[in-house]
Amino acid sequence: MSEVHLKGKAAKEVSYSLVNITTDQKNKALALIAEQLVVDQTSILAENQKDLDDGKAKGFTDAILDRILLTGKRIEDMANAIHLLIELQDPIGETVETIEKDNALLIEVKRVPIGVIGMIYEARPNVTVDAATLALKTGNAVILRGSSSAKYSNLALIKSIHAALDKSDVPKISIQLIEDTSRETAKELFRLNEYLDVLIPRGGKTLIETVIREATVPVIQTGAGNCHIYIDESAELEMATNIALNAKIQRPSVCNAIETILIHDKWFAFYGKGLIEKLQENDVEIYGDETVVRECEKVRAASESDWSTEYLGLTVSVKIVTSMEEAITHITKYGTKHSEAIITNDEKHATIFLNYVDAAAVYHNASTRFTDGFEFGYGAEIGISTQKLHARGPMGLKALTTTKYVIRGNGQVRV
Repeated sequence: MSEVHLKGKAAKEVSYSLVNITTDQKNKALALIAEQLVVDQTSILAENQKDLDDGKAKGFTDAILDRILLTGKRIEDMANAIHLLIELQDPIGETVETIEKDNALLIEVKRVPIGVIGMIYEARPNVTVDAATLALKTGNAVILRGSSSAKYSNLALIKSIHAALDKSDVPKISIQLIEDTSRETAKELFRLNEYLDVLIPRGGKTLIETVIREATVPVIQTGAGNCHIYIDESAELEMATNIALNAKIQRPSVCNAIETILIHDKWFAFYGKGLIEKLQENDVEIYGDETVVRECEKVRAASESDWSTEYLGLTVSVKIVTSMEEAITHITKYGTKHSEAIITNDEKHATIFLNYVDAAAVYHNASTRFTDGFEFGYGAEIGISTQKLHARGPMGLKALTTTKYVIRGNGQVRV
């Protein structure tokens, strides 16, 4: 039996016992993990450096290297996120609905774990910790399969997590990492229906499309982030500039950073050059439509493919539109249903945009960078779902649960 099947079998077996782990036991285990990550920080960073060195040797882009990078601050942030997770209410056992029938049947809808979660992801070793701790809090077993680009980091993080669980009441077998990062193991995971209840891919467009196309296990789709900001005619200059800069440059390698700025032509006539210059001062490369190329210096002409490109770096496309409706049409055509924003002082326009744009998160006068489990108060996220079934948006604790009908009677039979 292969490594993948062995880990799947072990995860399924342990998942049945996890429902008996109390909230207090789970929280104590989480606290131990947070503590252990800080204790093991030096060794984790040393292993992370191996991944960074390998990535540089292979010519990885700065955006990919930033996704792989761990620092003392990022490990501290992981630990802080776990402590926030401890403070959050345990959803398992929550009564979602109660129905009392005339025949005295008591029907309760209870929140329960999904069971065994498979996680396949690229770069981002922080996903190892996020997925492990969210699964632990919700009583799920999880099988993690990271990419070769972060293999040393993931192994170090799992070693730290297991060291913590050895001191807890939570079996360490409930959190497993597939060490073989070959395509063959990925394909096995895609078809592990016997043991997996759901598979969650987190990474680039190619990975997600491959999983959707090839997996026989149910998939929760976490989408790529071709995100937009639309600057409306009435947008305030300082607000629009600050939000556009933050959404592009604060951390350009993440999926909630913007990739396209749509600007109303009347706003562009007064302020467009200034915004383009501000972006360029921050080393952002601009691809623009004909108007932007004509009016602004050092702007490259955008091709059709630019409007659908997730750059994940200091590059942005800029298009001029004549109305909010044109902006919405563009977003509908090229967006990935992740995060979209409008900057406007027109409340009617804001309402129309928020209602009509089909995305997991829509914003009025705020940066798209807030689409994040930690920022939304979930402690962490296992991914940002861009689909509509089961879960949508940042997936926190409740997104990793399902429901069960519990019916109590005193001898009732159906007639």
